[in-house]
Amino acid sequence: MSKVTSPRETAAALSEYWSPRVVAEVDDSYVKVAKVLGTLDWHSHQDEDEMFLVLQGQLRIEMEDRTVELAEGEMFVVPKGVRHNPVAQKECLLLLIERKSTLHTGTTVSEKTRSLSEQLRPL
Repeated sequence: MSKVTSPRETAAALSEYWSPRVVAEVDDSYVKVAKVLGTLDWHSHQDEDEMFLVLQGQLRIEMEDRTVELAEGEMFVVPKGVRHNPVAQKECLLLLIERKSTLHTGTTVSEKTRSLSEQLRPL
């Protein structure tokens, strides 16, 4: 059963940076929130697009051929297969929509990579 939730409040309450948490499911996709600061990792998702919506703050998404700057309330979809690196100079709150098959940092693994079970932990 669905419940009313505030993605911004949920993201603000997270204690770890770059550790997305699932807050809802829509068909074959997860809706996630995250609190971010600094740089994640260069990575790609070969078979999935990834949608970023800035709930608070600013986010830069570096790609090999361009960089986009997102302000609060703006969104951008990184197309499947595109290497990208999200960067937040100051704390930023995000809402992400990804297929359930999407790995956090694709095939790139680092200390910031979170498994699906970590992302599904209760809030």
